[in-house]
Amino acid sequence: LLTQSQGGGGGGGGKSMEEVVGNISSDILSKLPANFDMEVAAKRYPVMYNESMNTVLRQELQRFNNLLSKVRDSLQELGKALKGLVVMSADLDSISNAMLINRLPDLWAKVSYPSLKPLTAYVAELLERLSFFNDWLENGNPVCYPMPHFFFVQAFMTGALQNYARKYQLPIDTVEFDFDFSWDVPAEKPQDGVHTSGLFLEGARMGKPGEMTDTAIQLEESHAKILFTAMAYVQLKPVQSDNLSKYSHYECPVYRTTVRRGTLSTTGHSTNFVMFIRLPTDRPPAHWTIRGVALINSLST
Repeated sequence: LLTQSQGGGGGGGGKSMEEVVGNISSDILSKLPANFDMEVAAKRYPVMYNESMNTVLRQELQRFNNLLSKVRDSLQELGKALKGLVVMSADLDSISNAMLINRLPDLWAKVSYPSLKPLTAYVAELLERLSFFNDWLENGNPVCYPMPHFFFVQAFMTGALQNYARKYQLPIDTVEFDFDFSWDVPAEKPQDGVHTSGLFLEGARMGKPGEMTDTAIQLEESHAKILFTAMAYVQLKPVQSDNLSKYSHYECPVYRTTVRRGTLSTTGHSTNFVMFIRLPTDRPPAHWTIRGVALINSLST
């Protein structure tokens, strides 16, 4: 993605701000794929009682279509405004100014998933998310779901719980997640639940047995000068509440972004907090609470 700013040297060789914005806009537009075909999605993934993930996928595709349309339409209008074909509105001027400082435009943020990334990193992450969902659409349910790629991750988790509850004819309010952790890439889908990946630990790390002094996959102190570390693969295992496994753990909060705060959306869910994951530890939970340990979906860089 082009992010160079206006040249400052003499001799007239530097680009004007309009040229810089035009180049950035054209670069983003050239990378954006077409909107997802919702008719194809409806045929391949119809509403099914025993497969709630079909509904989750179609809802996600619709949300990404809304974002894609907003980004594409606004960039096309911006291109016309830069050429003098239409009036440069306040919204278009705001997008132009945001591009010059590598910031996510407010107009896009209103219809986007939460993100603190600069514009270059945001576009790269958006393309990764779109690639994942296109692969799901074309090739079927994946073995492992990157949790940060979801627009509305709570719907994904509810879908996993719902599949289990309907499979075993249980009231969904008696089912919750148990957890398994592994550093090995999942090779096949679990019998129940889902494999997830893509989270980051802030303020701690997960041990890797056989690495240095690590003896188990459990919370360990961060290495010097490393604030964020990649999290192990997490299997979300639906079980009846009475059958939750018992182990020494820290109730680790999971957030969408590093800002760690949000508001209640119209669905009744937080716009930032996701869930608690019980991370194994041989230390008192207060040890990690004092350090502010949390799992993060999307970093700010």
